[in-house]
Amino acid sequence: MSELFDAVDALLASRAPLPPPEERKRLRRAHGLTVEEVAAALKVRRATVSGWESGKTEPRPPERDAYARLLDGLAKLYPAPANTAAPSEDTAVPETCTSPAAPAPEARTSSAGQTSEAAAMTTAENTPSRPAPAAAPRPARTTRSTSASRRPGAKKAAPAGTPAGGTDPRFANGPLAVIDVDADGQVLAYCTGGLVLEVPAKSIPALVEWTLTEGKLGQPKLSGPGKDADPLLVLTEAALERYGLPVALTEEERLAGRLPEGHKVIKQLARAEWKLTKRGFGPWARIYRPAQGAERACVQLCIPSWHALDTRHWGHAGQLPPAELARVLGVYASRVMTPRGSTAVTGLELMTALHPPTRASEPDGSGKRHSEHNPGSLGKDPVDPAPCEAPDGHPVLKDLPRFHVRGPSEKLFEEAYDWARPMTDAECTLRHLVGIDVNMAFAAGANGLTVGLGAPTHITNPVFDPKLPGSWLVDLSHVDLSKVKVGKEWVELDGSLLPSPFTPKGERPTGPAWYATPTVAYAAELGYEVHPTEAWVRYDNGRYLDGWYNRLRDAYLATMADLGVHADMAPADFLAAMDGYKNRDPELAIVVSAIKATVKGGLGKLRERPRGEGWRPGEPWRALSRPTWRPDIRAAVISRTRINLHRKIVKHAAFTGQYPIAILSDCVVYASNGPSPLDFLPYRDGKPLPGGFKLGINPGLVKHEGTQTVLWGEEVRERFNAPELNLARYIKDGTVTDVDNGE
Repeated sequence: MSELFDAVDALLASRAPLPPPEERKRLRRAHGLTVEEVAAALKVRRATVSGWESGKTEPRPPERDAYARLLDGLAKLYPAPANTAAPSEDTAVPETCTSPAAPAPEARTSSAGQTSEAAAMTTAENTPSRPAPAAAPRPARTTRSTSASRRPGAKKAAPAGTPAGGTDPRFANGPLAVIDVDADGQVLAYCTGGLVLEVPAKSIPALVEWTLTEGKLGQPKLSGPGKDADPLLVLTEAALERYGLPVALTEEERLAGRLPEGHKVIKQLARAEWKLTKRGFGPWARIYRPAQGAERACVQLCIPSWHALDTRHWGHAGQLPPAELARVLGVYASRVMTPRGSTAVTGLELMTALHPPTRASEPDGSGKRHSEHNPGSLGKDPVDPAPCEAPDGHPVLKDLPRFHVRGPSEKLFEEAYDWARPMTDAECTLRHLVGIDVNMAFAAGANGLTVGLGAPTHITNPVFDPKLPGSWLVDLSHVDLSKVKVGKEWVELDGSLLPSPFTPKGERPTGPAWYATPTVAYAAELGYEVHPTEAWVRYDNGRYLDGWYNRLRDAYLATMADLGVHADMAPADFLAAMDGYKNRDPELAIVVSAIKATVKGGLGKLRERPRGEGWRPGEPWRALSRPTWRPDIRAAVISRTRINLHRKIVKHAAFTGQYPIAILSDCVVYASNGPSPLDFLPYRDGKPLPGGFKLGINPGLVKHEGTQTVLWGEEVRERFNAPELNLARYIKDGTVTDVDNGE
């Protein structure tokens, strides 16, 4: 019977109408396919497929059946626009198409009065005629401008998480575009929402000019006093070759992070009066002209083949076809912000975008406004850290002896956990080691945290104030974890099985040391008195990171929801949804990874160290000129994150008698008789222990990191002769690497 059905299907396919030639080409390009790829799949010559798309020839069986099947599948993914005929030049574009008709080409002159190269590219003799995409079998042809748009599909047909073009008419085509060259030699701009634009520019200066005048790319500002995001162009290897740029940097160029100043493209930019920032023409190049009043003229380039997209955070994004890469970066841009560089750079820029340093003042007597400090921001001028907050080599420490090593009483050292202990005999009788990981742990640590906004003030013998951000010199060696307060009750625990909450290695302090406010506040919460002898505090403070946290949290939750993992799921359903979630949509999984990296990288940038540049200890380095170089804020976030984790561990131990085997940053490992977190987390009637670990996708809740056997853990520690090897580092897949005496 199945053979009969197959025969009937073949008859239907052989008589099924094919879309018109221009629609065939649109569907192929919408999916990022080349003519060669289609020809190879159908086992025909490239010229044959080109003939089908130009209308010169029509396919015949058996290739026709397979070609019809391909086009039918693509049409389901990328339906034609609602308008069945292209508008004439004097007809407004209907609202169903989010890409407005391009303005009529006109000559543009530079400040020197010369016609720019981009303007010359838009003259009539250089403007190819392109047929508008048809949504019906009958073709509808019209002449379009060089920036004619081709939208392969309606918004509802786009894959989950695909951002549409911007609602701001200035940025109708979205925040960014991936620039590629098709098999016919046409330069195309793949935008968000499936939009494809034809690009007339024949050089990098012309491409920049086209982007700013006709591309309609960019993103509205995230805050009232802020600035709109500059358009981002991502250049594929084919685009690099078209515009005279190398596909890969030489070893010397890679180390320098840029092309040499004498490169022909840099000379072209200089002749067109475009400038480059200090970073030069590298993987993340910024091309601009000085702003004229409030008008910005700046375009950023991203070059994946020059390693602009770090594989640790962006996975295989750099190898994706143009349309898919535009989707990945577009989702990230719409939910976080248009990338400004690495995920770390973008994380830091997001802080500034949400809290611009200045704003316009109220009108003065003459009605003129002036720039003034924006309350709640870090301002536009950098501030020096307290000596205890400064990393080694900072200019505020230049008077220290050259080889002096600062101890805990001289240096603030707030870092994430890296702690482990030997298993007890009772734990060795259990079968499994189960790792749980805190979602977006450092983002959760930033939520609601009061941090300093201005310079620190030094005080001696202060009374500790848990609401005052700063660094405190205090002796916490008297805090005994064998007896602590949990809520309002004193609880006895086995302190030898718990890490100290005051040091990253979990060791008990031996004397006075510098701590951030959350760490000292936790000592008081555990029921012990604290008496600082010295402090650097910041009376100008606020919840600077709240907006940053909210945006990244929403981006993370929205993307995970697209992957089938929702907030407030039942514990068992959540664990099932997390199992293999990355395989449901690998592109969105890349976005999740990039969002996480934006959190950690952005916080890391607050204490950026010298990066070569001929730096010597005691001299300033480039990052110190930023108002966002704030090691005290980074320390406060890490402190609070570590304390949040320890608080959950203590409550879990007090209620269950279970203690962690190892902790690495935001991952905790417990011994358990079963392989699932539900085998040791104390859920009752589906409800978790109040204040303890709770399974869920929200930041601060936990997910399953991995499970190995207790025998695996003991064998690994014995093999490397490391009884305190941190098993949390390897719990995910059991692969053990980089072991050095248990570190």
